[in-house]
Amino acid sequence: MGLMQGELQLYLVTDPMLCPGPTLVEQVRAAVAGGVTMVQIRDKRVGTAGLVEQTRAVITALVGTGVRVVVNDDLEAAITSGADGAHIGQDDGDPRAARARLGPGKILGLSCESETLVRAARDSGADYLGLGPVFATATKSDHKTPIGLDGLAAMVAASGLPTVAIGGLNASHVDGVRAAGADGLAVVSAICGTPDPRAAAAAFYPEVRP
Repeated sequence: MGLMQGELQLYLVTDPMLCPGPTLVEQVRAAVAGGVTMVQIRDKRVGTAGLVEQTRAVITALVGTGVRVVVNDDLEAAITSGADGAHIGQDDGDPRAARARLGPGKILGLSCESETLVRAARDSGADYLGLGPVFATATKSDHKTPIGLDGLAAMVAASGLPTVAIGGLNASHVDGVRAAGADGLAVVSAICGTPDPRAAAAAFYPEVRP
């Protein structure tokens, strides 16, 4: 299942500290109404069963929107929940094995923090690459050294795959990320950490809103 044009434009990653418990579904639904084009369910606090529950709730809430949902790291949760795919990091096993387990009909995203990893990912079976961190971020304490917009541009040029930038990004970075050649921005706190996720999402690409 390939990615559609614009599907990575505004990629929301959920965070249990910012999109907590009962309000997760409401926040995601509001963010999608504001322009989010893909959602990744990420919660390091819960096991597979918890991720399955969260993902199913979000999938149900987004029926009819056309926005696809992927699960961070947990292939079992992605498969069991009926998600559209999974996103894995460099420490989550061989992406080729992940692709084989997911099957050809699902989306597979892969995080890359260097040009070397980007080149190695070309034939990994991934549908898109998450590149970063572009800037330092408080939502992931173990992130690698920030690559900056120049580093992002070099990694995009080496990729040969659709790419989404991640790490410390907000609406003020849209032009810079576009100029670097990435297909979109992945954000956490810039949407989830706001009192109005719909307005926060709409601020990223105001020119495409009604």
